Amino acid sequence: MTLRLPVACLLAATLLAGCADPPNKEMDQAQGAIDAARAAGADKYATTEYTAATDALKRAQDAVGQRDYRQALQEALDSREHAQNAAREAADSQAQVRGEVERDMAQIAALIAQANSRLAAASRSRVPRRTVDASRKTLAAVDDSVQKAGTAMKADDYLAAKADLQGVREQITQAIAALEPPGAQSSRRSR
Repeated sequence: MTLRLPVACLLAATLLAGCADPPNKEMDQAQGAIDAARAAGADKYATTEYTAATDALKRAQDAVGQRDYRQALQEALDSREHAQNAAREAADSQAQVRGEVERDMAQIAALIAQANSRLAAASRSRVPRRTVDASRKTLAAVDDSVQKAGTAMKADDYLAAKADLQGVREQITQAIAALEPPGAQSSRRSR
């Protein structure tokens, strides 16, 4: 018991002395972690953790302004932890979105090939010209969306690529269905 009291007093004195100055080192580390998280795409792919990191750093700066260095230290450490979590979460999320976009692009490429084949056959069959022209127009719009998505992927902006591909599969599927010869559509409905 007598040994614990001096150790506790020494620990308390160390904590008080450690909080006599602003935690500049810890705040700089937090800012560095936030910068690294932003570079990893956390502002897009891990917004909750990234926002928590920037908010905690702001609170740390406010606490320094109020000379509450203990609170500033706690907020700076919290900010750094959130920023590191944001960087990890962003990397995971970015890889997941990239995989989804790559799968979508592969599926869309197969559908485009099918649509082009159906378009060539429709031009030779009894499909009305305005239907063929409408399908060509739809496929041209789809091609533009796919090109934009490809450009976004090259820039590592997978969220933009995903947005560019939104609804593209449905457009191609509708264009393919519209290109069926008139006899095939009516026989399919009667089943």
